[in-house]
Amino acid sequence: MKTILKTINGATDDIATDGIPSLNFTLNEQPLHEMCALQLKPIVDGRGELTELWSAPWMDAKGLVNPIHIYQSATDYGVVKAWHLHRQHTDQFAITRGKIQVVCADARQKSPTFRQYFSVIAGSHNPLLLKIPPGILHGWKALSVPEAIVVNLQSHAYDPADEIRLPWDCILQNVWEPIFR
Repeated sequence: MKTILKTINGATDDIATDGIPSLNFTLNEQPLHEMCALQLKPIVDGRGELTELWSAPWMDAKGLVNPIHIYQSATDYGVVKAWHLHRQHTDQFAITRGKIQVVCADARQKSPTFRQYFSVIAGSHNPLLLKIPPGILHGWKALSVPEAIVVNLQSHAYDPADEIRLPWDCILQNVWEPIFR
């Protein structure tokens, strides 16, 4: 299996790249190693609601990283945006409108959660700030009409050389909600 060496804070880690479609992933009910799923707390009153998406004290307390590049994206209902991983940057995002299913699969050969995946449904009913470190494949499916809005607080400015993209159905083809049994 081809690997890409990355260095973070002087430590080297392997990210599996070739052969990802042949990996068998198993479900992990908890966020993967070095991930964070921070429960956000809407403040609701008669005028509406307010939800904090970012606070500097969360960096130390929750292991989040300082955002350098922030953007918003929309995903139309039923669309799956997957799979990709980053060599260097960390994604941190929250869903600000609608509902999505986020799936993350660990492709880091030296990680204790290598070949495991985590799936969560997030949105206004379950507001989360998700941190996804380098080497974790991730994507999502919009589950609400007409679209879902995601605000991403990245550790680095966008660089296409940092991103590895794979087809949405190359792994875990049957994971995307809704699943009708």
